[in-house]
Amino acid sequence: MGIIDSETAANPRRVALVTGGAAGIGLACADALASQGCQVAITYRSSPPPAQYLAVRCDVTSAQEVDAAFKEVEDKLGAPEILVSNAGITRDSLMLRMKEADFTDVIDANLSGAWRVVNRALKAMSRARFGRIVFISSVVGFTGNAGQSNYAASKAGLLGLARSLAQEYASRNICANVVAPGPIQTAMLDKLSPKQLEEIVGAVPLGRCGTPADVAAVVGFLASEAASYITGAVIPVDGGLGMGL
Repeated sequence: MGIIDSETAANPRRVALVTGGAAGIGLACADALASQGCQVAITYRSSPPPAQYLAVRCDVTSAQEVDAAFKEVEDKLGAPEILVSNAGITRDSLMLRMKEADFTDVIDANLSGAWRVVNRALKAMSRARFGRIVFISSVVGFTGNAGQSNYAASKAGLLGLARSLAQEYASRNICANVVAPGPIQTAMLDKLSPKQLEEIVGAVPLGRCGTPADVAAVVGFLASEAASYITGAVIPVDGGLGMGL
């Protein structure tokens, strides 16, 4: 599945799995990996993604669904050698108004869910002595953001997870990195009022929102052979919003 261009046709057709890949950043990552010659599978929770990719329904808060999703990908394409952990949710609210379930649900989906999919992928990666793991975090995981204590905490936790994995599995040629997008033109931004959007863009040194393709380009690089000496890194794609962090 996916497109092979002339530059990557001679390379092995790596199997890539993108969680939360039905739209936005996840789908753009799938497109970027397919353009590099990967066989791409996508997980989705509600709306299935475009038909050009193997689409597997999976709620990352369920270990059983994660296992079933991996088994389907393994049966149809092979064990994933590249994993992009992108699935996540938001439940925004100011701290004193936030219900405990709003906090724990976001942590479970965004952080524990990332742990579940990586944990399921690691055995095959270790046997193959090759793996590329990319976590999609957020600039707010490092700057914080009013009304998003749950989301920020979940995205910050991905850094500790990635760097621990980077140290544990470096000897197996498995690299784990983090991409931290800033404001990106996705459905999440579409929910904001024009005033809110103007305030966000005003804080970005480059003066604009990014696109899913901007994030996907970095993910594609980290998944490639060109990034084989990069692990435990955080790469911001935020127009300079988190500069210096």
